[in-house]
Amino acid sequence: MSAADPLQYHSTRGGVPAVPISQAIAAGLAPDGGLYVPERLPTLDPAAFDPHGSLVDTAATLLMPFFAGDALADELPAICAEAFTFDAPLRALPAHPATLMLELFHGPTSAFKDFGARFLAACLRRLPRGDARPLTILVATSGDTGAAVAAAFHRQPNVNVVILYPDGLVSPRQAHQLGCFGDNVTALRVAGRFDDCQRMVKAALNDASLQAQRPLSSANSISLGRLLPQMSYYAHAALGWWREHGTPLNFVVPTGNLGNALACLWVRELGLPVGEVRLACNANATLPDYFAGAEYAPRDAIATLANAMDVGAPSNFERLRWTFPDEAHLRRLLRVQSVDDATIRRTLADHARAHGEVFCPHTATAMHLLDQLRADGDAAPWAVVGTAHPAKFESVVEPLVGHPVEVPAALAAMLARDTRAEPLAASDTTLRDWLMLS
Repeated sequence: MSAADPLQYHSTRGGVPAVPISQAIAAGLAPDGGLYVPERLPTLDPAAFDPHGSLVDTAATLLMPFFAGDALADELPAICAEAFTFDAPLRALPAHPATLMLELFHGPTSAFKDFGARFLAACLRRLPRGDARPLTILVATSGDTGAAVAAAFHRQPNVNVVILYPDGLVSPRQAHQLGCFGDNVTALRVAGRFDDCQRMVKAALNDASLQAQRPLSSANSISLGRLLPQMSYYAHAALGWWREHGTPLNFVVPTGNLGNALACLWVRELGLPVGEVRLACNANATLPDYFAGAEYAPRDAIATLANAMDVGAPSNFERLRWTFPDEAHLRRLLRVQSVDDATIRRTLADHARAHGEVFCPHTATAMHLLDQLRADGDAAPWAVVGTAHPAKFESVVEPLVGHPVEVPAALAAMLARDTRAEPLAASDTTLRDWLMLS
């Protein structure tokens, strides 16, 4: 694809004209309520990637076709270097010779959301705005997204961040992180579920009169600026494995809102050596039920130990259906399984006792699926995706593993700060009124 023929981005709902990627990133959500997708997914050659390149190098090569011809294209290598200042190591686990973990929790807030949030912030810093008023970034979080976005945009000039999270339904340390930034970051603890927070954010973004009064954008995985960079660590891990072993790498991905899972699937669709992909959900069974043959039926989320995956209406399902429009093919393509809290507890305790490995509850859902594969005799190379550091969930993890979990330095620094969150009712109008008055 040449710079003269750049990709355009259109809504999954098809109700608005296509736009360049800069505009799609700046908007977050399409004006018709849909999610932006490229007009087509490019095809990439694994040989085009530097075999000795870093994660930053892989990201720049991977993402360039998506940005080619755009105002951000020349800045893309610098954006990647600014965003990915930490690694995503692929580590062998002792449970089985071909069992690995892709560790995505070495960023400033100890969760995989740091990759996309920092990339989005780096993009927005470079995009000119015709409006001199501050831009407000709205983000709904089930635990980890909000802190990653807050850290990425903290004290950035002319930008405010408003975080909505379900009160009492995130871990204590997650809640502390969300409210510890201050300055241009405000945390709102919503009297409802994550799905309420997500609905409220979408309603605000689609409110033209509100947007006229207060410019808004999004930093959820509905934003392409967060979704696209998440492909980078899958591509880097898969390419490294393929060069060394000559085979694709399979992944088990914990998922709730489908953004991280979709990033993995898109890497495979681009032509890179990703093998089979399996998705692990918690007891929120919207996706497992659909892939078992039921009609897609969003529902209220229920609270689980893997709270960041407590999603009953995954936004990125629209993008998944766009990617694989043949429903029968989509259902054959993916295996998706629920893992209940009792199984999460057992998995955490068993791996700590047998192997000295400590996971977060979300990672444990994926590890359980891999344990089942191994029990069935599957000896293929599988990477479990480690989405968050277990220290963020010490009240769940430590009693099960029998010892304290060491706290990463960046997380310890956040926990030492004061924290504050404002209460908010779970209604679209309440958020609208808050935004108008704040």
